[in-house]
Amino acid sequence: MRRLWRWLRWPLLVLLLLVGWAGYRIGFGTPFTINQLANRQAVIYLLRDPQLLTQLGLIDGTALDFHSGKLTPFTVARRDSDYAVLERFLRELDEFDRKRLGPQDRVTSDVMHEFYSDQLALKAFAWMPAQGIYPFEQFQGLQTTLPNLLLESHVVRNTKSARTYVERLERIGEVIDQGIAEANRQRGLGVTPPVSVIDKTAAVVADFLRPDPAEHPLVTRLREQLEAIPGLDPSVRTQLEQRSVAALRDRVFPAYRRLAAELDDLRSAAASSAADGLTRMPNGVAAYAAILRLNTTTSLSPDAVHALGLREVERIDAEADALLRSQGYSRGSVGERFAQLQKDPRFAFASTDEGRERMLARYREIVQAVQHRLPDFFDTIPTQVLTVERVPQFAEKGTPAAYFQPAALDGSRPGVFFANLRDPAETPQWAMKTLAYHEGIPGHFFQISIAQKIRGLPFIRQQPVFIAYGEGWALYAERLAQEMGMYQGDPLGDLGRLQSELFRAVRLVVDTGLHAKGWRREQAIDYMVAQTGMSRTEVTTEIERYMVTPGQACAYKLGMLKLLELREHARTALGARFDLKEFHRVLLQNGSLPLDTLDQVVDDWLRSKKEL
Repeated sequence: MRRLWRWLRWPLLVLLLLVGWAGYRIGFGTPFTINQLANRQAVIYLLRDPQLLTQLGLIDGTALDFHSGKLTPFTVARRDSDYAVLERFLRELDEFDRKRLGPQDRVTSDVMHEFYSDQLALKAFAWMPAQGIYPFEQFQGLQTTLPNLLLESHVVRNTKSARTYVERLERIGEVIDQGIAEANRQRGLGVTPPVSVIDKTAAVVADFLRPDPAEHPLVTRLREQLEAIPGLDPSVRTQLEQRSVAALRDRVFPAYRRLAAELDDLRSAAASSAADGLTRMPNGVAAYAAILRLNTTTSLSPDAVHALGLREVERIDAEADALLRSQGYSRGSVGERFAQLQKDPRFAFASTDEGRERMLARYREIVQAVQHRLPDFFDTIPTQVLTVERVPQFAEKGTPAAYFQPAALDGSRPGVFFANLRDPAETPQWAMKTLAYHEGIPGHFFQISIAQKIRGLPFIRQQPVFIAYGEGWALYAERLAQEMGMYQGDPLGDLGRLQSELFRAVRLVVDTGLHAKGWRREQAIDYMVAQTGMSRTEVTTEIERYMVTPGQACAYKLGMLKLLELREHARTALGARFDLKEFHRVLLQNGSLPLDTLDQVVDDWLRSKKEL
């Protein structure tokens, strides 16, 4: 053995030195490959954002967990630091000669360049905060995202993760106060949320403050998870529960009360504005164009998107009219006939606890049924688990009908399709299939879960970074479900699909109307109600969502149209050789991409097919 060691020790030492040198090059020096650069930058990006690390479910509760007791700062200094990091990332990227990269590396280079550049374009607008456009708004404001991080993403599975849960809870008040300071800075620059947004946000804050601290969801959720930890010392459990109650009572609730007072002050300043979109901001139309580019990854102008939306509304309207007539609905506009269906009590679950449970059970049935058809259309099926759960009740008022939360990368948390059950009548039974296909299978859950498992691609291409790709796929999945036969014998369900597509086309019109053409909230609501027949309550929630997340709503339809365009292009180019499974593999196995980069990926695939 000693002789063997004498022979091996020098080769082993050389090997260790080589590994150490390679690690230094990747971590600190010039990377060997574009993938190494992409992953190094992704690590730096993630390490700066403890909340994002938890949402991804990477290393929480492990020996490498340094972050899960922290929250991400919400300050101007943090925003400017983020810009500086992105500028450095671009300089590092430019050190690679794109012409010398292989095909996949060129795609990665293009993805990184677009991701960084589009975010940096917002630097021109000084009123922009660290995230979003307002610190506090009813959809993704700090008052909602901070508690939701603990309720939906922070998994308590051992004593360490329980302690960090409480540490985060104790820090929520600090970040709320940072948001209040940012709202005051914005107000000094002439920027305030619209009155309706302030009112909805104030309602969310009031709902948050309503429960007693000892029975608040943030405490009861911790209590439930603590009880599930095997062998946990009862004294530790009691101590952590007491700390959580004290954190709410002494730190979090006072901060939310300060926020309530701030919202009252903001309301007075906001009342005089004559617009409800970005036209109310300094240089707002230019800001919207940059945000629209960020969300859609296209160069279409707001005017071009608006005109496209009007054409799509007219086209889908005609298709829906024919199907409505076939079902005996012939009087009134398409929107009015959809409204008749929407209000028909035969298609609504009861607004009771039992009715809501039946609604969740129905969503689960829909998700289960579609899985049997997947092998005929895909050659890769996700292995992750999808669950269907209710949106937390305190957040229901400002939340849309549904949303999806990806599974944790470490498997500690499944993918979740969250359904808003505040009023079951808002989502009639004939509309449920389409919603489940969009958020679940073969929509968001399917696409994101596949991307998480792709080998050989850098981290940035495994994540749902580009909204137009991800939401475009989910809307494409609604259409694909029809092609899979999921609406066979269910014409009302197919009308739900058409209403959903019409709804996304209308979004192109109202989003650009609000943020580029000076539409008021009421004008946008009236147009959407008239065109879609959706309830005014649901439409109001949607319009107020677009008011605080400009451009995002346009990504759905533009992404879907691009995918359909590429599919038709491939079918025409390949003729009888076209294979839908293979086309889906190209779309899904290259990860999240900007739409213009996806164009190039499909063209490269078609060229390789023609060369065979």
